[in-house]
Amino acid sequence: MPAGSTDGVRGIDDVVRRLRAIAAGLPPNDGVAVFNRMYLTVTEGVRTGLGGFADPAAVAELDVLFAGRYLLAVDAVAAGRRPPACWRPLFEQRADPEVHPLQFALAGMNAHIQHDLPLAVVDTCRRLGREPEQLEDDYHRINGLLAEVETAVREQLMPGPDVLERLEPMTHRIGAWSVGTARVAAWGSVRLLWGLRGQPAAARACAAALDGAVGLLGRALLLPLGLLDPVAEAPVVEAPAAEAPAVGAPAVGAPSLGPPPAGTPVAGLLPVARSRPATDGTRAGR
Repeated sequence: MPAGSTDGVRGIDDVVRRLRAIAAGLPPNDGVAVFNRMYLTVTEGVRTGLGGFADPAAVAELDVLFAGRYLLAVDAVAAGRRPPACWRPLFEQRADPEVHPLQFALAGMNAHIQHDLPLAVVDTCRRLGREPEQLEDDYHRINGLLAEVETAVREQLMPGPDVLERLEPMTHRIGAWSVGTARVAAWGSVRLLWGLRGQPAAARACAAALDGAVGLLGRALLLPLGLLDPVAEAPVVEAPAAEAPAVGAPAVGAPSLGPPPAGTPVAGLLPVARSRPATDGTRAGR
């Protein structure tokens, strides 16, 4: 279970720069871009409120190790390697026009919270000589921020009432997933993995099983809408007209994801997203 980190990422500021660089290199309707912009908002929120945590040093370390696991997945794909199983559904279906942007956002949150977060908490405890219980209050304090972001994401990307009935299977599926429930499950995984810290083989087997299980859930969250209604057309959802943060220079070792297409907008909390199932039976990237 290697700790999540990448070259040049040593603090929250470095994480923010990497996330902004990734956002700048992706078209806004890319599934990874949807998750990345949401994650950037969460990271900036943690950075702004760092002084309000009981143990700011531990939270900062956790934030870096947590982000590092996502960044390693990005780096793996950029280098032509397979990411962990929990991330594969999002990266494999990122260009599928039959997947709604909200599905991309929740699939990314599912992989990052239910798999990466428990491993990052254990890594943080090992590095700082803490017990999980010493981080628990701050861990739960972040829930409020994540809940706010999740609510904003759902409000921005959820299909309008005119298509909710048509897309009811999707709304039922994604409505059953929540940040709060995921973080409760993740804390249970923390306790299990911490209890196995003296048994490396068992800990690795547990982490591998968690990786696979979270990946299966991710595939369920990303079931293409075209399989439900091949002629349905969900609305175009536009992000708020807010000024995008300045894109920082990528850290050393940051992958080159290529420039976005000319005229691609990148403003707002989330990218301009289009959910438009293909009508000719084809899908992007296939």
